[in-house]
Amino acid sequence: MMISRIVYGNLKEASHPDTLRAAFAEFISMLIFVFTSEGCSIAFTNMSMSGGAAPGNVMIAAAIAHAFSLFVAISVSSNISGGHVNPAVTFGCFLGGHITLCRSVLYWIAQLLGSVVALSLLKFATSGSDTSSYALKAGATPWNAIIFEIVMTFGLVYTVYATTIDPKRGNMESIAPIVIGFLVGANVLSGGGCFYGAEMNPAMAFGQAMDSWTWKSHWIYWFGPFVGAAIAALVYDTIFIGSQYSHEQLSTEKEYLKEYLIEV
Repeated sequence: MMISRIVYGNLKEASHPDTLRAAFAEFISMLIFVFTSEGCSIAFTNMSMSGGAAPGNVMIAAAIAHAFSLFVAISVSSNISGGHVNPAVTFGCFLGGHITLCRSVLYWIAQLLGSVVALSLLKFATSGSDTSSYALKAGATPWNAIIFEIVMTFGLVYTVYATTIDPKRGNMESIAPIVIGFLVGANVLSGGGCFYGAEMNPAMAFGQAMDSWTWKSHWIYWFGPFVGAAIAALVYDTIFIGSQYSHEQLSTEKEYLKEYLIEV
Protein backbone atom coordinates (compact mmCIF):
# COMPACT_ATOMS: atom_id res chain seq x y z
CA MET A 1 0.00 0.00 0.00
CA MET A 2 1.10 3.56 -0.69
CA ILE A 3 0.83 4.54 2.98
CA SER A 4 3.50 1.97 3.89
CA ARG A 5 6.10 4.01 2.04
CA ILE A 6 5.56 7.24 3.97
CA VAL A 7 8.79 8.48 5.54
CA TYR A 8 9.17 11.02 8.32
CA GLY A 9 12.86 11.94 8.42
CA ASN A 10 14.36 13.71 11.42
CA LEU A 11 16.05 16.90 12.54
CA LYS A 12 19.39 15.85 11.07
CA GLU A 13 17.81 15.93 7.64
CA ALA A 14 16.11 19.27 8.38
CA SER A 15 19.46 20.90 9.13
CA HIS A 16 21.35 19.32 6.24
CA PRO A 17 22.72 21.95 3.81
CA ASP A 18 21.17 20.26 0.76
CA THR A 19 17.74 20.23 2.40
CA LEU A 20 18.02 23.90 3.26
CA ARG A 21 19.19 24.71 -0.26
CA ALA A 22 16.20 22.83 -1.66
CA ALA A 23 13.80 24.76 0.57
CA PHE A 24 15.41 28.04 -0.49
CA ALA A 25 15.01 27.02 -4.13
CA GLU A 26 11.29 26.52 -3.48
CA PHE A 27 11.13 29.99 -1.93
CA ILE A 28 12.76 31.59 -4.99
CA SER A 29 10.61 29.64 -7.45
CA MET A 30 7.41 30.56 -5.63
CA LEU A 31 8.45 34.21 -5.57
CA ILE A 32 9.07 34.14 -9.34
CA PHE A 33 5.78 32.40 -10.07
CA VAL A 34 3.55 34.54 -7.86
CA PHE A 35 5.16 37.88 -8.72
CA THR A 36 4.91 37.28 -12.47
CA SER A 37 1.48 35.63 -12.66
CA GLU A 38 -0.25 37.92 -10.18
CA GLY A 39 1.48 40.98 -11.61
CA CYS A 40 -0.03 40.18 -14.99
CA SER A 41 -3.46 39.65 -13.43
CA ILE A 42 -3.30 43.01 -11.63
CA ALA A 43 -2.12 44.86 -14.73
CA PHE A 44 -4.79 43.49 -17.03
CA THR A 45 -7.52 43.81 -14.41
CA ASN A 46 -6.69 47.49 -14.04
CA MET A 47 -6.76 47.88 -17.82
CA SER A 48 -10.12 46.15 -17.99
CA MET A 49 -11.59 48.39 -15.31
CA SER A 50 -10.40 51.47 -17.21
CA GLY A 51 -11.85 50.17 -20.48
CA GLY A 52 -8.50 49.26 -21.99
CA ALA A 53 -8.94 45.49 -22.15
CA ALA A 54 -11.85 43.12 -22.58
CA PRO A 55 -12.56 40.60 -19.79
CA GLY A 56 -11.82 37.72 -22.15
CA ASN A 57 -8.41 39.14 -22.95
CA VAL A 58 -7.71 39.42 -19.22
CA MET A 59 -8.39 35.70 -18.75
CA ILE A 60 -6.20 34.73 -21.71
CA ALA A 61 -3.37 36.95 -20.48
CA ALA A 62 -3.65 35.52 -16.95
CA ALA A 63 -3.58 31.96 -18.29
CA ILE A 64 -0.48 32.64 -20.38
CA ALA A 65 1.27 34.36 -17.48
CA HIS A 66 0.50 31.47 -15.11
CA ALA A 67 1.61 28.85 -17.63
CA PHE A 68 4.87 30.52 -18.63
CA SER A 69 5.90 31.67 -15.15
CA LEU A 70 5.23 28.23 -13.66
CA PHE A 71 7.18 26.62 -16.49
CA VAL A 72 10.18 28.80 -15.59
CA ALA A 73 9.73 28.41 -11.82
CA ILE A 74 9.70 24.60 -12.07
CA SER A 75 12.59 24.50 -14.53
CA VAL A 76 14.97 26.55 -12.38
CA SER A 77 14.36 24.48 -9.23
CA SER A 78 13.71 20.99 -10.56
CA ASN A 79 17.35 19.93 -10.23
CA ILE A 80 17.55 21.31 -6.68
CA SER A 81 14.21 20.71 -4.97
CA GLY A 82 12.17 18.77 -7.51
CA GLY A 83 10.36 21.95 -8.57
CA HIS A 84 7.16 21.56 -6.56
CA VAL A 85 6.21 25.28 -6.34
CA ASN A 86 2.96 24.22 -4.65
CA PRO A 87 2.19 22.84 -1.16
CA ALA A 88 -0.38 20.46 -2.67
CA VAL A 89 2.25 18.94 -4.98
CA THR A 90 4.57 18.50 -2.01
CA PHE A 91 1.74 16.82 -0.09
CA GLY A 92 1.04 14.43 -2.95
CA CYS A 93 4.73 13.50 -3.20
CA PHE A 94 4.86 12.96 0.57
CA LEU A 95 1.92 10.56 0.52
CA GLY A 96 3.68 8.47 -2.11
CA GLY A 97 6.86 8.28 -0.05
CA HIS A 98 8.86 10.44 -2.47
CA ILE A 99 9.75 13.11 0.08
CA THR A 100 9.99 13.02 3.86
CA LEU A 101 7.59 14.79 6.19
CA CYS A 102 10.47 16.81 7.62
CA ARG A 103 11.51 18.02 4.18
CA SER A 104 7.87 18.64 3.24
CA VAL A 105 7.37 20.97 6.20
CA LEU A 106 10.43 23.00 5.19
CA TYR A 107 9.09 23.18 1.62
CA TRP A 108 5.68 24.38 2.87
CA ILE A 109 7.26 27.12 4.97
CA ALA A 110 9.45 28.24 2.07
CA GLN A 111 6.52 28.22 -0.38
CA LEU A 112 4.31 30.29 1.92
CA LEU A 113 7.08 32.80 2.56
CA GLY A 114 7.81 33.05 -1.16
CA SER A 115 4.18 33.86 -1.90
CA VAL A 116 3.93 36.46 0.89
CA VAL A 117 7.16 38.18 -0.13
CA ALA A 118 6.20 38.19 -3.83
CA LEU A 119 2.82 39.81 -3.19
CA SER A 120 4.32 42.32 -0.77
CA LEU A 121 6.91 43.34 -3.37
CA LEU A 122 4.21 43.45 -6.03
CA LYS A 123 2.00 45.69 -3.94
CA PHE A 124 4.91 48.02 -3.26
CA ALA A 125 5.98 48.06 -6.91
CA THR A 126 2.45 48.88 -8.10
CA SER A 127 1.87 51.61 -5.49
CA GLY A 128 -0.64 49.62 -3.48
CA SER A 129 -2.66 47.88 -6.20
CA ASP A 130 -5.25 45.44 -4.89
CA THR A 131 -4.11 41.85 -4.44
CA SER A 132 -7.38 40.60 -3.00
CA SER A 133 -7.61 37.10 -1.62
CA TYR A 134 -9.58 34.42 -3.36
CA ALA A 135 -13.26 34.52 -2.51
CA LEU A 136 -16.51 32.88 -3.49
CA LYS A 137 -18.50 34.71 -6.10
CA ALA A 138 -22.12 35.70 -5.46
CA GLY A 139 -24.43 32.72 -5.33
CA ALA A 140 -21.63 30.14 -5.09
CA THR A 141 -21.34 27.68 -2.23
CA PRO A 142 -18.09 26.44 -0.67
CA TRP A 143 -18.64 23.06 -2.29
CA ASN A 144 -18.75 24.61 -5.75
CA ALA A 145 -15.23 25.94 -5.24
CA ILE A 146 -14.05 22.77 -3.49
CA ILE A 147 -15.05 20.59 -6.45
CA PHE A 148 -13.16 22.90 -8.81
CA GLU A 149 -10.09 22.75 -6.58
CA ILE A 150 -10.21 18.97 -6.13
CA VAL A 151 -10.59 18.21 -9.83
CA MET A 152 -7.99 20.71 -11.02
CA THR A 153 -5.42 19.75 -8.38
CA PHE A 154 -6.02 16.08 -9.12
CA GLY A 155 -5.04 16.76 -12.72
CA LEU A 156 -2.00 18.75 -11.63
CA VAL A 157 -0.58 16.16 -9.21
CA TYR A 158 -1.48 13.29 -11.56
CA THR A 159 0.57 15.04 -14.25
CA VAL A 160 3.46 15.55 -11.82
CA TYR A 161 3.46 11.83 -11.03
CA ALA A 162 3.32 10.85 -14.70
CA THR A 163 6.10 13.17 -15.85
CA THR A 164 8.53 13.34 -12.91
CA ILE A 165 7.98 10.43 -10.51
CA ASP A 166 6.90 7.35 -12.48
CA PRO A 167 9.98 5.11 -12.99
CA LYS A 168 8.71 4.46 -16.53
CA ARG A 169 8.51 8.15 -17.43
CA GLY A 170 11.41 7.93 -19.89
CA ASN A 171 12.11 11.28 -21.55
CA MET A 172 8.91 12.82 -20.21
CA GLU A 173 10.83 14.39 -17.32
CA SER A 174 12.58 16.77 -19.73
CA ILE A 175 9.27 18.32 -20.81
CA ALA A 176 7.55 18.10 -17.41
CA PRO A 177 7.85 21.83 -16.55
CA ILE A 178 6.12 23.00 -19.71
CA VAL A 179 3.47 20.26 -19.53
CA ILE A 180 2.63 21.21 -15.94
CA GLY A 181 2.65 24.91 -16.83
CA PHE A 182 0.28 24.36 -19.74
CA LEU A 183 -2.10 22.40 -17.52
CA VAL A 184 -2.25 25.22 -14.97
CA GLY A 185 -2.82 27.76 -17.74
CA ALA A 186 -5.64 25.63 -19.15
CA ASN A 187 -7.23 25.35 -15.72
CA VAL A 188 -7.22 29.13 -15.38
CA LEU A 189 -9.17 29.30 -18.63
CA SER A 190 -11.49 26.45 -17.64
CA GLY A 191 -13.44 28.64 -15.23
CA GLY A 192 -11.83 28.10 -11.85
CA GLY A 193 -9.90 31.35 -12.05
CA CYS A 194 -12.95 33.25 -13.24
CA PHE A 195 -15.45 31.90 -10.72
CA TYR A 196 -13.36 31.41 -7.58
CA GLY A 197 -9.83 32.67 -8.27
CA ALA A 198 -8.87 29.03 -8.00
CA GLU A 199 -5.27 28.25 -8.92
CA MET A 200 -4.75 24.86 -7.20
CA ASN A 201 -2.07 26.49 -5.06
CA PRO A 202 -2.65 27.03 -1.31
CA ALA A 203 0.52 29.12 -1.02
CA MET A 204 -0.74 31.66 -3.53
CA ALA A 205 -4.07 31.88 -1.68
CA PHE A 206 -2.21 32.27 1.62
CA GLY A 207 -0.09 35.12 0.26
CA GLN A 208 -3.15 37.01 -0.93
CA ALA A 209 -4.97 36.40 2.34
CA MET A 210 -1.99 37.71 4.29
CA ASP A 211 -1.62 40.74 2.05
CA SER A 212 -5.28 41.78 2.31
CA TRP A 213 -5.90 40.16 5.71
CA THR A 214 -9.05 38.53 4.32
CA TRP A 215 -9.50 34.98 5.59
CA LYS A 216 -13.13 34.29 4.73
CA SER A 217 -13.43 30.95 2.90
CA HIS A 218 -9.62 30.61 2.96
CA TRP A 219 -9.87 27.01 4.21
CA ILE A 220 -11.36 26.01 0.86
CA TYR A 221 -8.06 26.71 -0.91
CA TRP A 222 -6.26 24.27 1.38
CA PHE A 223 -8.89 21.57 1.75
CA GLY A 224 -9.70 21.23 -1.96
CA PRO A 225 -6.11 21.07 -3.28
CA PHE A 226 -4.94 18.69 -0.56
CA VAL A 227 -7.84 16.31 -1.19
CA GLY A 228 -7.21 16.45 -4.95
CA ALA A 229 -3.49 15.82 -4.42
CA ALA A 230 -4.17 12.88 -2.13
CA ILE A 231 -6.55 11.24 -4.62
CA ALA A 232 -4.09 11.72 -7.49
CA ALA A 233 -1.20 10.27 -5.48
CA LEU A 234 -3.29 7.29 -4.38
CA VAL A 235 -4.59 6.55 -7.88
CA TYR A 236 -1.31 6.93 -9.76
CA ASP A 237 0.93 5.31 -7.16
CA THR A 238 -1.37 2.34 -6.57
CA ILE A 239 -2.52 1.62 -10.12
CA PHE A 240 0.24 2.79 -12.42
CA ILE A 241 3.41 2.44 -10.35
CA GLY A 242 2.46 -0.43 -8.08
CA SER A 243 4.59 -2.69 -5.95
CA GLN A 244 6.00 -4.54 -8.96
CA TYR A 245 8.06 -1.52 -9.98
CA SER A 246 11.07 -0.09 -8.21
CA HIS A 247 9.93 2.95 -6.29
CA GLU A 248 12.26 5.85 -7.04
CA GLN A 249 12.86 8.90 -4.93
CA LEU A 250 12.83 12.29 -6.61
CA SER A 251 16.16 13.10 -8.21
CA THR A 252 16.97 15.55 -5.44
CA GLU A 253 16.62 12.91 -2.69
CA LYS A 254 20.32 12.04 -2.44
CA GLU A 255 21.51 8.61 -1.38
CA TYR A 256 23.10 9.96 1.77
CA LEU A 257 19.68 11.01 3.09
CA LYS A 258 18.67 7.38 3.47
CA GLU A 259 20.41 7.22 6.81
CA TYR A 260 18.01 9.90 8.08
CA LEU A 261 14.79 8.26 6.85
CA ILE A 262 12.60 6.20 9.16
CA GLU A 263 10.29 3.82 7.33
CA VAL A 264 6.79 3.46 8.82
